[in-house]
Amino acid sequence: MTGTAAALRFAMMRAQDVEAVVAVENDAYPFPWTRGNFLDSLASRYEAWTLREADARLAGYFLLMHAVDETHLLNITVRPDLHGRGYGRMLLDKVIQLALDANMHSVLLEVRPSNEHALAVYRHCGFQPIGVRKQYYPAAGTSREDAIVMRLMLDSHGD
Repeated sequence: MTGTAAALRFAMMRAQDVEAVVAVENDAYPFPWTRGNFLDSLASRYEAWTLREADARLAGYFLLMHAVDETHLLNITVRPDLHGRGYGRMLLDKVIQLALDANMHSVLLEVRPSNEHALAVYRHCGFQPIGVRKQYYPAAGTSREDAIVMRLMLDSHGD
């Protein structure tokens, strides 16, 4: 682990984290989750985590929901100025470990086809496309963008 990575710390997301999370969300996406989406997720007791740098600045976060034997990754985001440093992989590794700890058999997520960087990271981590949700995401104007549904099977995952 590099010195920078060693200084990063995971913590459960709390309501007081939401303002910083929303700021990163707004910087990262043209159609971000709202403050209410995050607060509702916390109130619903979805598993939510932050990743912070040594100076306590928010580096990234994710929210997931365990359902029956599958973990659904609802949102995963790295602060835009930190892209390309492996933080997304760190977040995904934590998601996978939490899913394994909860005895889940797979992790499911949706991603925009236009989010090529995220698609590449998911593929690199072993996620496979399993379907498409038509017109799932809001897009420019009144248009909508499909979602690629991807799954990582954990039964034989070797992390």
